[in-house]
Amino acid sequence: MNLTLSNPTAPEPDGADDGVWLACIDCEWTGAPFDEIRYRCPDCDGLLEVRYADHPTFDDFEGSGVWRYADALPVESGVSIEEGNTPLYEVPTIEEEVGVDALRVKHEGMNPTGSFKDRGMTLGVKVAEELGVSRLACASTGNTSAALACYGARAGTEVLVLLPAGKVAAGKVAQASLHGARILEVDGNFDDCLDIVSDLANRGEAYLLNSLNPFRLEGQKTIGLEMIEQFRDQTGELPDRIVLPVGNAGNTSALFKAFRELVAAGELTPEEVPVLTGVQAEGAAPMVEAVENDAEEVRRWDEVETIATAIRIGNPVNAPKALPAIRETGGTAVAVTDEEITDAQRALARDGVGVEPASAASVAGLRKLRESGEISPGENVVCLTTGHLLKDPDAAAAAGVEPEPVPADTDDVLDVLSQ
Repeated sequence: MNLTLSNPTAPEPDGADDGVWLACIDCEWTGAPFDEIRYRCPDCDGLLEVRYADHPTFDDFEGSGVWRYADALPVESGVSIEEGNTPLYEVPTIEEEVGVDALRVKHEGMNPTGSFKDRGMTLGVKVAEELGVSRLACASTGNTSAALACYGARAGTEVLVLLPAGKVAAGKVAQASLHGARILEVDGNFDDCLDIVSDLANRGEAYLLNSLNPFRLEGQKTIGLEMIEQFRDQTGELPDRIVLPVGNAGNTSALFKAFRELVAAGELTPEEVPVLTGVQAEGAAPMVEAVENDAEEVRRWDEVETIATAIRIGNPVNAPKALPAIRETGGTAVAVTDEEITDAQRALARDGVGVEPASAASVAGLRKLRESGEISPGENVVCLTTGHLLKDPDAAAAAGVEPEPVPADTDDVLDVLSQ
């Protein structure tokens, strides 16, 4: 396996801060991490990532949660509400159905605000404090806004959220609202919101905390570190494949970075890096289109629609990182229907795991790829579920069983139960 993207062992440049620096994934530019705000390369406009002079091993980590991995992060501590340390569940019914050697579900919906976004915000909001910014901002399909509003409130910093009007699950809007964010509903889709908030950030009006921000992804890479430790503790083996939903493609990029750094630390061999497999909804599948067509770039989809609102994204900003992540690990990407997503949501619920629709896309994708033979029965697989069932209660109710009305009488209840 040739892990070539953004070599994590590149020499430390003069601008490094205590062994940490920013680097462009497309050109030779490097720069200090905290001297000024940067989201893209000043030379070529490419995506940036955080680099390190040293790569710790698992023996160097202490504690639990995101900050167990502080030695692998650019700052020593964050604005924290005990994020991370999410469960790696067995799902015996689904495991038997799909017929793989071992199946686990990494349920990021068990984070404090109910999604994986908390991992990025604990670090991103801390970096914002280091930079001295006065306003945090994001575009969101819902989960990012909930997490940023919560962590911004914890830090005592103003938060601005741009949402696509009428296209965000009510539970997520309620979270951002209650935590005190200023919410603007844009007459457009998520990608329009991201264009606007990126422009605001470039004008110095706010600090952008979408996953374009390289520090966000550093927090999210702890999913991969935690997953490797948990899977090995439970099974004595390593996962062969990670199947995950893809929206803005931040997690795909972050997991790949985590695994590359574990290779640099000597904790994994290149051959042990799990295969990364992305899943999108059919109505919002630009990454799948690019993978299937072996395209160099992702084509923006201006019209996107799916029940899985968290991945209703037509222009994944991290595609330049995520496409090599999938290809260099020998992975693929697959599109699933809304019906397949809902059926997978029900299947997870029957195994006691409550997730929102976008999360269930990973299991829907696993089913589809097992059926096609892309995934073999001898594989150890982890499906990443990214958000809690209560994030989208309307979708959960629609997928569930209708309540049955009965009179307030025990005998009437027994009559109904006997039918």
